[in-house]
Amino acid sequence: VFAGVNGSAIENFSCVIYNISLMNCTWQAGRGAPGDTQYFLYWKNLIDKDAVECELYIKDENGRNTGCRFQNVIIGNEESYFLVNGSSKDSPIQFY
Repeated sequence: VFAGVNGSAIENFSCVIYNISLMNCTWQAGRGAPGDTQYFLYWKNLIDKDAVECELYIKDENGRNTGCRFQNVIIGNEESYFLVNGSSKDSPIQFY
């Protein structure tokens, strides 16, 4: 089981869909995450076989990824899955 540092996973994750083909997702860095933690978002729906990493990250003032803009996505009524994992040179980071 991968534990990671308590409180290092992202918080307040949400996604908003615009005009069917645009999706913005945002989150906040975990309160227990080391300062060098960088996060990476992957999205998958049941139609596509492979998860897709964010192509256009939204960054905070420290250069940390805190959101993503997906363009030209196909969003239907099927379930979607999101994974945000992180990396730090200091310690393991919990995934969300």
